Amino acid sequence: MFDVKWKKINIKSLINVIKKHLLIFEIVNVIVILLVFDIGYQIGQGNISISLPWQTKSLNSSLPNKLNYSTVNQVYQALKNNYDGKMTETELLNGIKHGLAAAVNDPYTVYFTASEAKQFNNQLNEAFSGIGAELGQTKSGDLEVIAPIKGSPAAKVGLKPLDIITKINGQSTHNMTITKAVSLIRGKANTKVTLQILRGKTKLLNFTITRQNIVIPSVNTKILKGNIGYMEISTFANDTSSLATKAAIMFKKDHVKGIILDLRNDPGGLLSAAINVSSLWLPQNQLILQEKRGNTVVASYYALGNDILHGIPTVVLINSGSASAAEITTGALHDHGDAYVIGQRSFGKGVVQQLINFPNGSQLKVTIASWYRPNGQDINHKGIQPDKVVPLTLQDIKAGKDVQLQAAESYLASH
Repeated sequence: MFDVKWKKINIKSLINVIKKHLLIFEIVNVIVILLVFDIGYQIGQGNISISLPWQTKSLNSSLPNKLNYSTVNQVYQALKNNYDGKMTETELLNGIKHGLAAAVNDPYTVYFTASEAKQFNNQLNEAFSGIGAELGQTKSGDLEVIAPIKGSPAAKVGLKPLDIITKINGQSTHNMTITKAVSLIRGKANTKVTLQILRGKTKLLNFTITRQNIVIPSVNTKILKGNIGYMEISTFANDTSSLATKAAIMFKKDHVKGIILDLRNDPGGLLSAAINVSSLWLPQNQLILQEKRGNTVVASYYALGNDILHGIPTVVLINSGSASAAEITTGALHDHGDAYVIGQRSFGKGVVQQLINFPNGSQLKVTIASWYRPNGQDINHKGIQPDKVVPLTLQDIKAGKDVQLQAAESYLASH
């Protein structure tokens, strides 16, 4: 670096040269530190996102990096100048964000404002004031009951999976988003909401339901006649893994002869909870599910090695209200030969959502992949067909007979 001859060296000159280069080095260091700090700040503010390598292979790479909002502003100016009513900037911006999510025509991709995000997360963990029913949307856009939560006001009045909600307090649900419907159905405890329901293709029913504060443990267990362990999971929530593990330890201690895992009317929930529950039966490193984007496998999930219940004869009960994480668990246990499935075909929700948080508390719930059973089957819109189909009729319900549970008990008694 220094073009000097040591025999003619001038100490003072050498010191000046060194000081000069040290100063340059310090300036470069400061610039690098500032750049790193700025990038960190931008990430914290949500202006820069860091993706996993597979996430960069988007199916929408042909779209522009930024949308041209000129036509949006034209509509905005027309509304601003002509609308006979009061608008706020926040409402308009939220409308644009809701519209962007809705434009992909995927009922599971939804934008939540901060308040909507709070409601959604409360519902996921069974702490909210409402009627206690998971809602979905059909291909044609109708609002559909996926499953009422057991013990909830919705279940008590008789709402059923696949019921179509046509009106909420007299307001038509035509072209209504799930988010809007939830906001109308939710309300303060002890207030009432009236739903008009289309059951089947022709039967119109009206239900007036009293809202309640709903905090329901996601796992219910007991020992049935014949020393059969019964574990019912109403939804895959934050408490599911710990409660299911406690139940498994109890079953093992009591030397149960068989287990019934009741996932009927379980609308799903957290993927992590489904993996933990499946791991109670499956030995370590057995495949639980794979996620794919297009034809590319982007993630594989395996049992964690806590297989307390492995080898104990098990029946899984499902019906048309069993969806998402409930189907993941059912498919994993069935495909590895750890469970026999009884009931009715499940709902068929074979896609994975990711929650993306924004600095203002809002969220985007976006479909990022499809998931596949260990046997390679895609269940989206198809569901899981039980090994033994046992319908539960209205007459059975009125008579207080659970013929599906009885079928499970009979199966375990003979195995």
